[in-house]
Amino acid sequence: MNIILLEHIDKVGAKHEVVTVKDGFGRNYLIPQGLAIVANKANMAKLDGMKKQADKKESAKISIYQAFVDKLKGQTIKITAKAGESGRLFGSIGAGDITKALAAIGVEAEKRHITMPEEVKELGSYTAILKYHPEVVADVAFEVVAEA
Repeated sequence: MNIILLEHIDKVGAKHEVVTVKDGFGRNYLIPQGLAIVANKANMAKLDGMKKQADKKESAKISIYQAFVDKLKGQTIKITAKAGESGRLFGSIGAGDITKALAAIGVEAEKRHITMPEEVKELGSYTAILKYHPEVVADVAFEVVAEA
C-alpha cells in the first residue's frame, strides 16, 4: 500500500514522503491515527501545497525550539528524589521528571522529546538528549540530589 506520511515516523519515513507499507499497518494504524493518507492521484496533487504550508510552520517551530535550547545552555537542572543512605534511589528518574524540571525553568518539552542515557537509579550527574526536531538537538545536564 502506498501512503503519504503526514508525520515523521521512525523506521518508516520522513514527513510528506511517499512510502510503501503493509496494508494492515497502513489501514489499521497509520491512517486512523492521522499519521498518513492514501497516495492516490488527488492526494498526490495536494502534496506540493502541503509541503509549502508545512515548511512555513516548521520554520516557526524551529525558531521557538532554538530559543528553548538557548535557555538551556550552561545550565544544570537539579532533580530531587528520595534516596537511601548508600545513594540509591527509591525508584528511578525518567523523562517525565526531566520534563517537570524543564517546565520549572521555562522550557517546554514533552516526554517523547527526551532520550535518557541509561536508567537513573543513583544520585549523581547525568546527561539526557533533548530532541525537538532533527535540526534542533541539545544535551540536558541534570543532577539528581537527595531530598532533605
